[in-house]
Amino acid sequence: MLSGLLPRLNRLSRAITRGRLPERAIEATGLSLDRPGVTVLLTLHSADAPLRVGEIADRMQVVGPHVTRHVTALEKRGLVRRVADPSDQRARLVELTGSGSEAADAYKRNLFGWIAGVLADWPAQDREGLARLLGRLADDTAAHLDALDQD
Repeated sequence: MLSGLLPRLNRLSRAITRGRLPERAIEATGLSLDRPGVTVLLTLHSADAPLRVGEIADRMQVVGPHVTRHVTALEKRGLVRRVADPSDQRARLVELTGSGSEAADAYKRNLFGWIAGVLADWPAQDREGLARLLGRLADDTAAHLDALDQD
């Protein structure tokens, strides 16, 4: 069973990459954004609260200066803004603007619509099982890799 998992994961990854799925979803927002910029927007959107640049970087698993560049570019476009941290007036938080939230929503709608189309003929029980098991795989993979970093 496990011997067939890696080739299938690779096939899925290649299909998504070859099909330019993330890029198509970005294009559907109507904004010319790069993938890291969209990832910043999605990170803030899923946090549902303003975050420090370091928190965004941790969630994206990248370094802070990488995020700072993208936040600056997104800020110039009016998609995010920096606000004072109420617990530390010297620190700044990054939050979505209305336009940034709309862009994140448009990206997710397009992406989820595509996935829904792929799974449309699947029985509800199979779709629910996929969501549950894929979530578990992602959580367990992250936990095991975090444990390796602790050693």
